[in-house]
Amino acid sequence: MATREELRAKLEHDKAQVLERIEVLKADSDNAGDSREGSPFGKREEEATEAFELEKRLAMERRLRETLADLTHALSKFESGTYGTCERCGNEIEPDRLEARPQASLCMRCKAQQTKSVAGAS
Repeated sequence: MATREELRAKLEHDKAQVLERIEVLKADSDNAGDSREGSPFGKREEEATEAFELEKRLAMERRLRETLADLTHALSKFESGTYGTCERCGNEIEPDRLEARPQASLCMRCKAQQTKSVAGAS
């Protein structure tokens, strides 16, 4: 079972990795724009490929930013002394859940209820 300090270290490590991925993604995006600059694209296939690649990059960046927000929030809970407490019911989040997903903000019961309500709304 991981200690709270080990979980905190994992959160900090994961946050650093996500920030690095975001920077790499930005650099790749900037480089892709530079390589296209000035070259005439007349073919629809090339434009469609570019649009698809842009959509993929934007979706990946959105997921990374959401993950970053979750990690930052979990680290702030360490600072406030509320890390490991379910944000919905106030009970302790299961240690196994925190070990598997240190940025978890809901206990298993509340997460299952959230998942059911989201699935029911679809």
